[in-house]
Amino acid sequence: MARLTRWEPENPQFWQETGSKIAWRTCGITTFSLIFSFATWFVMSAVVVRMPAIGFQFTTMELFWLAAIPGLASGILRLIHSNFIPVLGTHPVVSIATIIKVLPMIWLGFAIQDLNTPWITFMIIGFLCGMGGGDFSSFMPSTSIFFPKRLQGLAMGIQAGLGNFGVSIVQFVAPWIIGFAAIGTLAGGPQVFTKAEPVKGAITVTKDAQTKLVTDVVVGKPELASAIEVIRDESGMLKDVVLHETDTVKKIREEVKRDAQGQIVEVTPTKGMKIDVKRNDKGEITDVVVLNVAKKAMWLQNAAYIWVPFLVIAFILAVLFLKSVSLPSRGFKGQFEILSSKNRARTHTWNCTMTYITSFGSFSGFAAAFPMLIKTLYGGFESAPDPLAYAYLGPLIGGAVRVITGGMFDKIGGSKGMHWTTLGQIAGVLFLVFGGYLTPTSVEQFQGFLWGMLWIFLMSGTNNAATFRQYPIVFAYSPGKGAQMLGWTGAWAAFGPFVWNVLIGQSIAITGNAKLFFLGLCAFYVYTLLINYWYYTRKGAERFDYGNSGGTWWDKLSDGEKERMRAIDLGKA
Repeated sequence: MARLTRWEPENPQFWQETGSKIAWRTCGITTFSLIFSFATWFVMSAVVVRMPAIGFQFTTMELFWLAAIPGLASGILRLIHSNFIPVLGTHPVVSIATIIKVLPMIWLGFAIQDLNTPWITFMIIGFLCGMGGGDFSSFMPSTSIFFPKRLQGLAMGIQAGLGNFGVSIVQFVAPWIIGFAAIGTLAGGPQVFTKAEPVKGAITVTKDAQTKLVTDVVVGKPELASAIEVIRDESGMLKDVVLHETDTVKKIREEVKRDAQGQIVEVTPTKGMKIDVKRNDKGEITDVVVLNVAKKAMWLQNAAYIWVPFLVIAFILAVLFLKSVSLPSRGFKGQFEILSSKNRARTHTWNCTMTYITSFGSFSGFAAAFPMLIKTLYGGFESAPDPLAYAYLGPLIGGAVRVITGGMFDKIGGSKGMHWTTLGQIAGVLFLVFGGYLTPTSVEQFQGFLWGMLWIFLMSGTNNAATFRQYPIVFAYSPGKGAQMLGWTGAWAAFGPFVWNVLIGQSIAITGNAKLFFLGLCAFYVYTLLINYWYYTRKGAERFDYGNSGGTWWDKLSDGEKERMRAIDLGKA
């Protein structure tokens, strides 16, 4: 039977004899599924940084939009998912949510192999990838319902922490899995991946201060003097810069084999040089760069296909072993009572939503934007870092720290953890802004940028672990509302990848760097720090949480006060 008619996790005897086994089994299966939900959610952020290199001609802002759109979808879907568990139950929701994510993975695998696939198609696929983030607001409420309050921080910390490893896994696995024909010819043929790096000191380019047009090009390396020809017209105006082959300088070539349908079946790795001459709409030269170029085979479709078998396995486990808990329910309409004035629910819903955006919104937003940030800020330098070689580190740290610290906040309280980690996030942002790491002048600054970003991931991940303890405590008078609050706040924070990518992209488009975004983010962090301190952390706060050792606001109430709040919640007072 898929539905449990009796569920009393706060009853010690029931928990020991029956509840513990079912709860941890449910947590294990849903966590396994959640890992691959997050992988499918963030697969676009791993794919998008490689798309220009295989031939897609999308602008930087269009690439940021592709990385952002799964976040928009996940936020919308989480608002829907936050209602599912109390009404429909764990078994059907997790089962269906798991298998449906196979669709965007297969579609993306096919689309990425065709350079004629339009941008809008990838936007639709990206939106569907957001289903992997949307169902988080079903997973977490499910876990909160299955566990007693004293273990909710631990259980949800483990689930969210391990689940968020899916972000790291997709960004770690992608560079490896796209390097060979992992699934043979079933996955399709390779694409031609092109990597180009500027040759330092190859030429000196002079530009007019007013028109910004190139007026002169001087070869800086003797070995390139006979290979680079600067062409001018009769008036001496620069017309072109051409590369000629010599004994030591070879032009880059593309060597591929195609089948009868014209599809690439084999790519021979090649290396060489090229000159990139950039022109404006009038054909006037605006920049000249000499590049070292390497071409090789890449199977970018593998980054999507690899998750299909894992989703199928998770689906089978969910169908066979998950159970649903019967809870008192007032239907979908009743779920929105967290926005009512009963027991000051609306105020605390706002507070929890804002602080969750600071924690998980930051984690998910930066996880999605990190690869493009690296590429945009540091990709133009010689020996530029590969975004996917570093992007997985942030989500890995943020996910791991959730697992480690979840139990700690059960002891000391979630509000204290949120207070200190928000201060840590503020410090990390200020370090990046005033350290000059968002406006780099050399690739040597990348290490400082990397450490600053990893610190923010560490703090936001720890902050997120604290919220799993805090929110059910804030709504201790109603386990259903506590569960739904985790879904509701998760829904708004899931817009993080969308908001972060769009605003970072706009900041770069308007000012040329990301400082404006980070300064605005810092101001938001200060606002949520004050909210958390006033309502939940300071001595005598309205709904304080000082952990199992220090007690909570709910523990201090009399039995009569507790019954009154429950009656108000149920509309009986």
